[in-house]
Amino acid sequence: MVMEERAPARQRGLDYSVERAVLDEESLEEVAQRRTREDKPALAQRLRGKLSCSAAKLKHCLFTCIPVLSWLPRYSFRECALGDFFSGISVGIMHLPQGMAYALLASVPPVFGLYSSFYPILVYFIFGTSRHISVGTFAVMSVMIGSVVERLAPDSDFSSLDKVTNETLIDVLQRDAARIKVAAAVTFLSGLFQVALGLVQFGFVVTYLSEPLVRGYTTAAAIHVIVSQLKYVFGINPNRYSGPLSMVYTVIEVCALLPETNVGTLVVSIVSLVVLLVVKKISTALSHKLPIPIPIELILVIVSTVITAQVQLDNKYGVQVVGEIPQGLQAPVFPDSSLFVSVVGDAFAIAVVGYAIAISLGKIFALKYGYQVDSNQELVALGLSNSVGGVFQCFAISCSMSRTLVQESSGGHTQVAGALSALVILVIILQLGKLFQQLPKAVLSAIVIINLQGMMRQFTDIRTLWRSNKVDMLVWVVTLVFTLLLNLDLGLAASIAFAMLTVIFRTQLPQYSLLGRIASTELYRSVEEFAQAQEIPGVKIFRSSATLYFANAEMYEETLKKKVGINIVQLLRHKKKLAAKEKRREKQEERRAKKEAKKNEKKGGGATDCVESEETGQEETGREETVQEETVQEETGREGTQRWSNPLNPHSIILDLSPVNFLDTVSVKKLKNIVSDYREVGVEVYLAGCQSCVVGEMERGGFFLKALSKACLFVSVHDAVLHCLRRAEHGPLDSPAVRDTAL
Repeated sequence: MVMEERAPARQRGLDYSVERAVLDEESLEEVAQRRTREDKPALAQRLRGKLSCSAAKLKHCLFTCIPVLSWLPRYSFRECALGDFFSGISVGIMHLPQGMAYALLASVPPVFGLYSSFYPILVYFIFGTSRHISVGTFAVMSVMIGSVVERLAPDSDFSSLDKVTNETLIDVLQRDAARIKVAAAVTFLSGLFQVALGLVQFGFVVTYLSEPLVRGYTTAAAIHVIVSQLKYVFGINPNRYSGPLSMVYTVIEVCALLPETNVGTLVVSIVSLVVLLVVKKISTALSHKLPIPIPIELILVIVSTVITAQVQLDNKYGVQVVGEIPQGLQAPVFPDSSLFVSVVGDAFAIAVVGYAIAISLGKIFALKYGYQVDSNQELVALGLSNSVGGVFQCFAISCSMSRTLVQESSGGHTQVAGALSALVILVIILQLGKLFQQLPKAVLSAIVIINLQGMMRQFTDIRTLWRSNKVDMLVWVVTLVFTLLLNLDLGLAASIAFAMLTVIFRTQLPQYSLLGRIASTELYRSVEEFAQAQEIPGVKIFRSSATLYFANAEMYEETLKKKVGINIVQLLRHKKKLAAKEKRREKQEERRAKKEAKKNEKKGGGATDCVESEETGQEETGREETVQEETVQEETGREGTQRWSNPLNPHSIILDLSPVNFLDTVSVKKLKNIVSDYREVGVEVYLAGCQSCVVGEMERGGFFLKALSKACLFVSVHDAVLHCLRRAEHGPLDSPAVRDTAL
């Protein structure tokens, strides 16, 4: 069959014409010459090509595994050095207050936040592929670490009763030592998870964390962070809670302890919050005039430390301060492996969340500046950063949005800026750390809370998602609720499960539609959505908006029956009745034949008997002819679906499978049943738009059996329609492979 398609090419103002034969799958394979397995390279040959070694492959592998070797030798001092220098100094200054503040979130001494801002950055400088992100301490990661630390090393394990004063005393030194071990263990294990996932090319795991899920999760994590800092803001000591509903219990106890608020601590907190908020607003308003944002965190840290030391806020007013900060670096210590079993679930959650945040920001800046970020190498880089950091008693790191924006806006071009920021932290650890021993913890809490305002603005996502996609809004809200109620680890797992369920529900409840042809085109659209889409007489074209698999195969068949309007069960029941009547008629004829034979064999039979026999036979024949005529009338009158000439009843059904990207055994079996059931009632079923992988799954699933061939598969809906119309015009063809003439 020759098919002519004409459509206006509006961009050029010209018409075009396409002429080709109607193609089913068999003829397509003949024309296009599908490759067989023999045409493809053998497995041994492919393995030989993969495993073969050469200088070029070795160089490529080395540069891929250690990206710094590819870009550092080509580093342009003229273009990048000055910007990277100022950017590194600016980000290093931010690392100081944020590192110490986020250490409080992780429930470890502040100096370990400085360690976490040094070692991991150097490792990422060597193995990372993003040029602009600033890795290091991050609020969400810190609070996740803190929840694990407080669960495995609570204050109650290190408390004792003073018999003299009858007060509960806590051995802070032993508690901090135990918490450092827990933080290092979970950090090291999360790093191993990230390295392992990166080596097995599992970087796509982040695709299961949709943007609404990540934003809802980080918003809930920000609320967790704020609640955890209330004790430093008010100067109170609530009990530690862990597990589901821990945040609810904490809020209730904080409210109960408000009468015991330390006034001096509250004043310091309020002043710090106001100063930070006002100066950050001014810095944002003047961002187009300032080369770098105002380093208000560093200024506040220095000023508050000086004031506290001079006024002695800790001794006179009971304001908690950071305390002793050891000078110098810690010797590497392998984490306590006995803790791995207790933290394995938390470590995996931390690994996934940290990677999701880092790769999201990395891809944003890579797209902006036109370079590639290797997802799997980023997993390895973050994993090595956390693993090495765990050995040096750091806690898990990720990418900070605020530091990344400063690093990019202050002129940073490469990770040299990150390395310089690590050197700034090194100088502080070696020489300047002891100067911040009088820093109030309330100031660090204020820095943490103000830095979370960007995450809290994400509540506006609800309004945006309500307008664009209500399912994504539901994922956002449910993730927020789950994370708030179930804590960060269980909340993440429950949120991912819910997000997957929304996908399953959407594939189980797709949109089913009948298609009609747009006049003078080969385009077919839903007759319910397009007024100009007209159904082809005698042909029903059915399409589902989702793929076909075991979860929706039954609904696919039921909806097809409703849309097409053919009650197969009733027709088959009627066909069985007709068959039963035909069988009874045959039995009656057989008995009559036997009776006549017996009468003819009688020797003494007279003419009268012959006449009576003849009359009886005529009566029976007349009665049977009447029954047969009624049967024919009933068959043609009630259900006329078997007559090709009746345009009111479909003689052909076309299943548009273009949205289907895979088939399982259940769906293949269901398609076979659909084809065979409709054939039983005289309606032919054709499949159109099947992808190559779907055709292969049909072959492996045994679809092309019992008189079925690839001739019932057409490359497009229009090919199938033309075939159906030609078949309806000339009746059933002897061979489905016959090529029809032009319409």
